[in-house]
Amino acid sequence: MSVIKVAILGFGTVGEGVYRTIQSHAEELTSVLGRKVEVAAVLIKNKQKTRDIREDVLITTDFAEILNLPQLDVVVEAIVDKEQPFTFLNQAIQSGCHIITANKEMFAHHGNELLELAENYNVSVGYEATVAGGIPIIQTLRQLLNVNRVRHIQGILNGTSNFILTEMREKKQSFADALILAQEKGYAEADPTNDVEGFDAFYKTMILSRIAFGEQPNWKNVERAGITSISRELIETAEKMGLRFKHIASISKTGSQINAEVKPVLVGKSHPFYSIEGVENAVNIHSDIVGSITLQGPGAGMYPTASAVIEDLVYVCQNRSSNKSITKTTAACDGEKKGNEKELWLIQGLSKNYNNPLITWVAQASDKIAIIKATKEEIEKLINLKKATCYFQIIGEYDTEIKNKEVTLAVL
Repeated sequence: MSVIKVAILGFGTVGEGVYRTIQSHAEELTSVLGRKVEVAAVLIKNKQKTRDIREDVLITTDFAEILNLPQLDVVVEAIVDKEQPFTFLNQAIQSGCHIITANKEMFAHHGNELLELAENYNVSVGYEATVAGGIPIIQTLRQLLNVNRVRHIQGILNGTSNFILTEMREKKQSFADALILAQEKGYAEADPTNDVEGFDAFYKTMILSRIAFGEQPNWKNVERAGITSISRELIETAEKMGLRFKHIASISKTGSQINAEVKPVLVGKSHPFYSIEGVENAVNIHSDIVGSITLQGPGAGMYPTASAVIEDLVYVCQNRSSNKSITKTTAACDGEKKGNEKELWLIQGLSKNYNNPLITWVAQASDKIAIIKATKEEIEKLINLKKATCYFQIIGEYDTEIKNKEVTLAVL
């Protein structure tokens, strides 16, 4: 029986998970692919560190040694970096290898180049693990995009931020305490900037844009905000009103323009993301035929991410075209046009006595926090004039009953 030889670049959480899964699911892989899958090499940083890897596997710090193997079919990349992994994968493609990556930052920057190069060399690119961990969002979009036109995508794409917001609400913790717990559990890095400031979710959003619409928006035009401005007081007040903070990425297409944003918002009980808690991720897709569907599941971790990589291993070994879905979906994916319409906002710091005919007061949640209806332009003016300190959009359809008030909001 012929063998599919795989090299794994990086042996951290993801790389080790992939290695273990290939060992534990060897029979299933053989059954699906008709060939045995073997790990031929692992690229590491520190040769002195003890690792549970079979003796017949090449363990090296030199990528050139891996490329010089007499037979190599697939290179799996799981390195935390941007330029070096791109160089490795570029060389792997030119050597005739299929590639799989779990590196969202690298792929957000260099995905187009890798996909075009792979097409020229007749090899495939797997990148399911770059977005939402174990949720098969990329495979789902590939299936939907055969006929459906995607209108809008929303997602909770970062498990660390979702975990922190959940802990702050459920355990009445401060942001700092919830972050420390996330770090202790291994959900957040020592430097959590990429997660809590929205960069991680931003990169994933750019990847989803390429799949759904065939291109990315101008990165400079994308609003990106993290969760560091959300206080325990804001979370507790929102909860009394039946609202929860969620860090959500949104992307849609209007005519030829792609609109995207990554920011914390408030959702009500009827929103599909209301009950997405802890490190879970979720993605909601709205298309013209199927309507709205939501996928949810573990967004990170050794085995959820390894699961995505292994499914990609099957995908690339069947040598399917990585660009097929992209070229088929660039045409006529028009979203609904959005004007500068009035929307609902939770705003902090605005005086109850403030009068403005362009702003509709919906409810006073506390002395410092209110719900108002206004355009984003008017909201930003309040911030610039220092009439308010921060604001958050309320999205979706929900019913909110404010405690201790004879006020019921029915927002549609």
